[in-house]
Amino acid sequence: MTGAVDPGAARQVAEDAPVFVISVAAELAGMHAQTLRQYDRLGLVSPGRTPGGGRRYSPRDVALLREVQRLSQEDGVNLAGIKRIIELESQVEALQARVHELLDELERSEHRRMAAEAAVPPAYRTDLAPLRRPSAALVVWRPRGGR
Repeated sequence: MTGAVDPGAARQVAEDAPVFVISVAAELAGMHAQTLRQYDRLGLVSPGRTPGGGRRYSPRDVALLREVQRLSQEDGVNLAGIKRIIELESQVEALQARVHELLDELERSEHRRMAAEAAVPPAYRTDLAPLRRPSAALVVWRPRGGR
């Protein structure tokens, strides 16, 4: 295994690193610390915790706080609506990540298939006939009316 570091992974860790105490996070988000505590109780933003129970906010948490404020003040969305939006966006991100995983897996499988086909000697390939796929046509049978 090489010692190369994926810059995207390093950025992901930095964005998720719980580094800001509540007063700093509140100032960065342009809110009062009590508002951050309320949002934590409501489950809108879930900061990391120190062993003593203190809240530690990541840069991603601060960005989320700003988005909550924007949705509330500019778009007039209530807190329940904001929570649902956050949940749905999280699901979309998870699904997009899964799609990328599946596409990568498909690409690896296609490379393996092509390598396996290339390994078959040309003399054998001429003897192979393509497989006829079963039809997906639907046939409806109706009995004759006399019986």
